[in-house]
Amino acid sequence: MATLGRLSRRIIATTLSGHLRHHQSHNLIRRTLATEGQAAINESPDRVKWDYRGQRRIIPLGQWAPKIAVDAYVAPNVVLAGQVTVCDGASVWNGAVLRGDLNKITVGFCSNIQEKCVAHAAWSSPTGLPAETVVDRYVTVGAYCLLRSCTIEPECIIGQHSILMEGSLVETNSILEARSVLPPGRRIPTGELWAGNPARFVRTLTHEEIKEIPKLSTAINDLANAHHSEFLPYSTVYLEVEKLKKSFGISI
Repeated sequence: MATLGRLSRRIIATTLSGHLRHHQSHNLIRRTLATEGQAAINESPDRVKWDYRGQRRIIPLGQWAPKIAVDAYVAPNVVLAGQVTVCDGASVWNGAVLRGDLNKITVGFCSNIQEKCVAHAAWSSPTGLPAETVVDRYVTVGAYCLLRSCTIEPECIIGQHSILMEGSLVETNSILEARSVLPPGRRIPTGELWAGNPARFVRTLTHEEIKEIPKLSTAINDLANAHHSEFLPYSTVYLEVEKLKKSFGISI
């Protein structure tokens, strides 16, 4: 019996020792794999750092990131996503959303997109015209407008609450009155006033009215007198205000 007991204890000790070595080996392999896996998923220094705390103003989408000129103004609660370009002297005001996830959106030199506007673009236009959303230079887009795959040429005014659909075109020195709807593929020729739902021709603008287009969009006569151009950069008054604040040391 004593011999049998010693033999049993020896077998149990050998078995436990084998299990312990197997467990230690398994742990070592697991730690090694975990270390190699951690090394394999180290973040690239080029990876975009997402910030999910509250609203994000600038949203890169894949390889596209919004581009804002140094002297352009984008309000704190504006959302720019994807292929969006805001050019020199332009301004995008509070609550606007410019979503360039499918195609490009461009806000041209000294143009302004006012409060609560939405601009986006389709992959392609059913009319065969460019599907990008282009707002050229010295253009005023009134508050609450919707722009989709349309083109607005220089020195135009788009009245508030207007809708411009795919492939629509507003040519130079034209005005679209407030609450108008420009259907897909519709064109407003140069120097005309259109209005309605759907938008229709109202009349031809006079030369004096065309010269007054920038002044109709601003009450800043002092800024107007400071420029020699007939079509004034009326959307840049905020830049002058910022310069004055800095010169007087005003932090608000």
